[in-house]
Amino acid sequence: MNELPLSTFDQAIQATHGARPSLAERVPVHEQFGGETVWEGDVLVFELSGHPTASRCYAWEVDGRVTAVLHEPPVDSPRAAVRAAIAAEHRYKGN
Repeated sequence: MNELPLSTFDQAIQATHGARPSLAERVPVHEQFGGETVWEGDVLVFELSGHPTASRCYAWEVDGRVTAVLHEPPVDSPRAAVRAAIAAEHRYKGN
């Protein structure tokens, strides 16, 4: 469950992606790898206004930090957004 207020998500999305978000829905996601849970929580789906290429954004928080991923190929769902963020984090850490 996201513990941060909605305004924190709005600010993070505006700062990161330069678009105005409007909450559309909340989707539970349970992502597993090798039979182990690697992430579980709610992903907030936002409609975007003012972004040049994306009409949606997926956002969630972990330990007070907001992750916001645009709905652009190959990201086409909340689950795909979580997967993309996990993969990017592993690439960044060199794993």
